Amino acid sequence: MKNILIIDDEEKLRGLLARIVKSEGFDVIEAGDLKSGFKKLEFNDIDVVLCDVKLPDGNGVDFLEKIKANFPLVEVILLTAFGKIADGVQAMKNGAFDYIVKGDDNDKIIPLLHKAIEKSQLQKKVKQLEKRISDKYSFDTIIGKSKALEQVIDLAKKVAKTDSTVLLTGETGTGKEVFAQAIHENSNRVGKSFVALNCSTFSKEILESELFGHKQGAFTGALKDKKGFIEEANGGTLFLDEIGEMPIDLQAKLLRVLETNEYIPVGDTSSKKSNFRLIAATNRDLKTESENHNFRSDLYFRLNIFEINIPPLRERIKDISPLTSYFVKQFSAKTNKAALQIAPDFLQKLESYHWPGNVRELKNIIERSVILADDVLTPAVLPYEIQHQQDNSNKTLSAFSMQSIEKLHIQKVLNYTKGNKAETARLLEIGIATLYRKLDEYNIQ
Repeated sequence: MKNILIIDDEEKLRGLLARIVKSEGFDVIEAGDLKSGFKKLEFNDIDVVLCDVKLPDGNGVDFLEKIKANFPLVEVILLTAFGKIADGVQAMKNGAFDYIVKGDDNDKIIPLLHKAIEKSQLQKKVKQLEKRISDKYSFDTIIGKSKALEQVIDLAKKVAKTDSTVLLTGETGTGKEVFAQAIHENSNRVGKSFVALNCSTFSKEILESELFGHKQGAFTGALKDKKGFIEEANGGTLFLDEIGEMPIDLQAKLLRVLETNEYIPVGDTSSKKSNFRLIAATNRDLKTESENHNFRSDLYFRLNIFEINIPPLRERIKDISPLTSYFVKQFSAKTNKAALQIAPDFLQKLESYHWPGNVRELKNIIERSVILADDVLTPAVLPYEIQHQQDNSNKTLSAFSMQSIEKLHIQKVLNYTKGNKAETARLLEIGIATLYRKLDEYNIQ
């Protein structure tokens, strides 16, 4: 049922209008003044307001601004006994769906209501879709409970509200694009475009065209003008994955865009502007690459305003259990299976595995395991290399191993600082995220 609120101080006219609107299948709520009308809006899901302009406690044109400020998805049609051009112009500026004269335009009310309802419903659907996208990529949906992951999420939350360039580093499959999406959805650019481009997917020529766009006839096969990802990202966020794979000469062009917000499409002679936020990701050590002249050092310093290193899964052992539970539930539903139980030895095998492919590899293995399993996930459904890996879970570190020395030293410094992790990291001359990973790795409490 679509809800229509009628605000009019003339009771007989309001009642007549209500009966006409109800006959069209709408649910009608009535109010005699602006104050009670606003209360109806607060406590009811209203789609369209039919509001008189002249009311005892105010003017409908001014009231329209208040409605739009508090209930932006509600459409408002203003009714007046005396049509004034100035009022009509101001009403439309304030966001009215339409402005009609009582008596003269009565036959327009029902068609207008249907159009206003259609617009209101469409806006609500768009809002719901945006919310689902936002919920999907919020920081709350990043699964894990390790201290290392919590540290990374905290850094990402802090930089999200700024417009700074972000460089996400880490091994393949650690979830860099998930973090990029979450940063965008929690930024001031939420609701604008999030455009992702993998720099390792294309040849130099195609990558240049994808990034900057091209003019018709710029090269063989360029049959029409094409927008580039930089233009598509205007007002929003551009995510360049595997930026370490970008050819050197394209790096120079990208650097110019970052410095001036201007770019020139392939085959064009005039520049265009684009205001976007850049988030880049790589599994390479760009500092070393720039020192070896494989990556432009000036671009590296421009990208490295705020670096976030996402640790590999083998350094986030505590995240494996919640990730496994999430993927099991996801793929059980996908394959129409009842919720599968997870055997303790199944989880133990996962936690002791090295995970060269990180979270992406874990996801693929869980999907395979769910397909093979009947009621319980056991080691028997895991790939051979995971089933038959050497079990080092109870292995005692050698007193002569580097790991043993490192563990002992961290413990000594932690004792010296009375458990102050920030001070411990400072004395050890390592990042706090690295310290948390080491505490997890060595099971230091």
